[in-house]
Amino acid sequence: MARRLMTIKYDGSAYCGWQVQPNAVSVQSTVQKALGAVLGTTPDVTGCSRTDSGVHAKMFCFHFDTESEIPNDKLVLAVNAHLPEDISAYACSFVSKDFHARYSSTGKTYIYNILNSKHRDPFLEKYSYRFGASLDVNLMNRAAECFVGTHDFKAFQSAGSSVVDTVRTVSGCSVCQHGDVITVKITADGFLYNMVRIIVGTLLEVATGKIDIEDLPEVIDSCDRNRTGPTARPEGLFLEKVHYDFESEEE
Repeated sequence: MARRLMTIKYDGSAYCGWQVQPNAVSVQSTVQKALGAVLGTTPDVTGCSRTDSGVHAKMFCFHFDTESEIPNDKLVLAVNAHLPEDISAYACSFVSKDFHARYSSTGKTYIYNILNSKHRDPFLEKYSYRFGASLDVNLMNRAAECFVGTHDFKAFQSAGSSVVDTVRTVSGCSVCQHGDVITVKITADGFLYNMVRIIVGTLLEVATGKIDIEDLPEVIDSCDRNRTGPTARPEGLFLEKVHYDFESEEE
């Protein structure tokens, strides 16, 4: 029995998220079904994260154990033949038996796209949050720098989470603009439930003058969800990259 790490990308528009849910189609259940069709038995798959309904991933990793001797490159092709068009596998490697797709990760990078326009764009509608009011990107970038470092991000966690340790280290948080699209990029050693979307909502509050940038460090340290911005819509969010410190054994 060998452990493999497979990497996929997906458009999350039609799914309830990664995690298997009753009475809903998830990315995880769709991937398991495809693997089962190829391997002859359906393996348990463990993902690197739990993306929400409507959230996308440019890089999502999961591990599974199998006795199959199908080479990794051929396994990727075979799995893709059984996946729908909005999910695609593009890499697979052998990893050690103690490797864990989630807990072996040293961090993740997310991006969030904002379409800063009063008009809909049919090519971006599913992949960005349209915000009509004019936004000051320089101000948003200055505000983004306040999130860098080790902080207690309890104020940036949605209600209902059971996580006790809410301290996270953000190594990068920046805002850039290309045309009408404003992109927020955040890298951290871990993320709380809806943390990225609440950070984006807070940056929008700063950009529209509802939160003074001078007060932002205090807002971050307050651990008070009532002082932070709303949770931004899911369709603008992408898991951009999963970071690991290990050498994979390619077949």
